[in-house]
Amino acid sequence: MEQSITFRELDKHEIGMAMELAWEVFMQFEAPEYSDEGINEFYRSIHDDDYVSRLRVFGALSGNELVGMIATRNEGTHIALFFVKGSRHRQGIGRMLFQTVMKNRPSGKMTVNSSPYAVPVYHRFGFTDTDIEQVVSGLRFTPMELK
Repeated sequence: MEQSITFRELDKHEIGMAMELAWEVFMQFEAPEYSDEGINEFYRSIHDDDYVSRLRVFGALSGNELVGMIATRNEGTHIALFFVKGSRHRQGIGRMLFQTVMKNRPSGKMTVNSSPYAVPVYHRFGFTDTDIEQVVSGLRFTPMELK
């Protein structure tokens, strides 16, 4: 029997687990399209205590297992990280995480620098591209916003 999934803000002691999930999913779905520089930059960012401490992180938990995470910065107006375990894709977990963030943010626009893999997901959520794909420190992204 499938366990129900709980969506909530993660406690400080759970943030490391969220960064591990981000790394696992990044390596599975994103890294094949990135240079070594981009892979190293992503690893560095999710292990940078100063950067991570400024994130507000929400998780999708099936029992004690973290199956998805989304993190915002800039007072909840920018999605910084968004990952769902590969085996749990296409089950509505990402949409529920996104809705959780939308309920916990100030009004106004939401922005994201979407990886190539996630562009179609953000389009389904109503985001529009604000520029063409860019590469900074080896990280590929398309700037997007939701008004």
